[in-house]
Amino acid sequence: MKFPVYLSAGALWVAGTLSVAWAAQVPPGVNLAQRQELVRHIKDEPATLDPAKVVGLPEIQVLRDLFEGLVNQNEKGELSPGVATKWQSIDNRIWTFTLRDDARWSDGTPVTAQDFVYSWRRLVDPKTTSSFAWLAALGGITNAQAIIDGKMPADKLGVSAVDARTLKVQLDKPVPYFPNLTANVALYPVPGAVIEKQGADWSRPGNLVGNGAFVLAERVVNEKLVVVPNKNYWDNGKTVLKKVTFLPINQESAATKRYLAGDIDITESFPKNLYKKLLKQIPGQVYTPPQLGTYYYAFNTQKGPTADRRVRLALSMSIDRRLIAEKVLGTGEKPAWRFTPDVTAGFKPAVGMMEETSQQELNLQAKTLLQAAGYGPGRPLKLTLLYNTSENHQKIAIAVASMWKKNLGVDVKLQNQEWKTYIDSRNTGNFDVIRASWVGDYNEPSTFLSLLTSTHSGNIARFKDPAYDKVLEQASLESDTKARNADYNEAENIIASQAPIAPIYQYTNGRLIKPWVKGYPITNPEDVAYSRTMYLIKH
Repeated sequence: MKFPVYLSAGALWVAGTLSVAWAAQVPPGVNLAQRQELVRHIKDEPATLDPAKVVGLPEIQVLRDLFEGLVNQNEKGELSPGVATKWQSIDNRIWTFTLRDDARWSDGTPVTAQDFVYSWRRLVDPKTTSSFAWLAALGGITNAQAIIDGKMPADKLGVSAVDARTLKVQLDKPVPYFPNLTANVALYPVPGAVIEKQGADWSRPGNLVGNGAFVLAERVVNEKLVVVPNKNYWDNGKTVLKKVTFLPINQESAATKRYLAGDIDITESFPKNLYKKLLKQIPGQVYTPPQLGTYYYAFNTQKGPTADRRVRLALSMSIDRRLIAEKVLGTGEKPAWRFTPDVTAGFKPAVGMMEETSQQELNLQAKTLLQAAGYGPGRPLKLTLLYNTSENHQKIAIAVASMWKKNLGVDVKLQNQEWKTYIDSRNTGNFDVIRASWVGDYNEPSTFLSLLTSTHSGNIARFKDPAYDKVLEQASLESDTKARNADYNEAENIIASQAPIAPIYQYTNGRLIKPWVKGYPITNPEDVAYSRTMYLIKH
């Protein structure tokens, strides 16, 4: 389901209607199971059911059923209407969201723009101690960072209710992807009146009031959470499931055993070492969908041999990405020819030189580059490859070191460090080449590309390129999607030519799903799944 983008007089409109909302879609003639009760595995006991206090994935999966934000995502990761039916901006600085008339809390009261004002102010208020307050600052909401730092009161946040159905958001910088951020659970609305009355107990069964497709019916800590349809949800008529049970199990092997025993319909993951065995044992039930993440090596661009662009480029070119993805890993990963993963929404990448060139030819070009930099048999390049302790990281490091030795004669010292020491080395620049990865905070190219801007705290390579900074700044000001896409491709071209990093492979998620479960959005790159889109067929 795609949504029309209208461009007129410099204004960007992204509109949705009720007819294209993301809900369960049962094809004609499908025989539904009599019992519409789904059992989902989550990796741990949710730390909270308060959207503002979310800390990890276990609670996020449940909160997506209990609450609904301004926007949702469809199976492709594209935006679809949530509480908002349309959103608009003239300059990517002021965003206006129009809320649907029939949005209701589970107690029957209307969901209004003021509910979002209350919720977002609460998110950034230091008294809330939210782990996700940074999201408001990342989105550029005016005064968010100052409020988080305790320098301003929460009522100075750049969000206001024009009327009950119109929410206005003022940003301190152009953020063309701001609507994407509002799909995050931290920006879900919460019921102010209930919170003020119940205090810390507001999210307990019997007290919790949400605006999602389901309501909390039962919770037994470390055992299960049970949700049932919310009769006051605006699209409740399209919800097929009558009950969803979340089982918190932190051992992948234990969850897999219960899946095989028939106790679970969907697992959150499975042990990667069982991948091939499970493919044979339960064909058609093993999924490794792409994830919005990239595994890469960062080069120290400020000192040592990798300060030379030719050295970096040679090292990057001589990594056989296909071999690593298909043989070293072999669980559905794809080669990374650019920093931005293929599944990033709204990005049409241009095909790069390395993707089109054979590995044999790349190795020859890399050797020529290294010779031009002054290295060869008489003066071999020597460097250290640093990674944090992990069997997976070690396997990849050994493979890459072997490629560099074979193709370029490079002497590589492998160095593994425990996480804390590794972070210290990374932060101080004490490395030649270092393992790194990034999983997007939101589904838009800038979540990756902004990492390499000169002032970004995540710029591990310490890459400084005025042209790169300029094109990313230009992209943030663009209202035209084609122009912004061109800017992002130019940024990728600069990465390819300057090689501050070497993208290696694109991440995947591992999951087991019973064949009678339908409507799971397996292709969503952020693994955003709402139980309201799922149903069970007769089996």
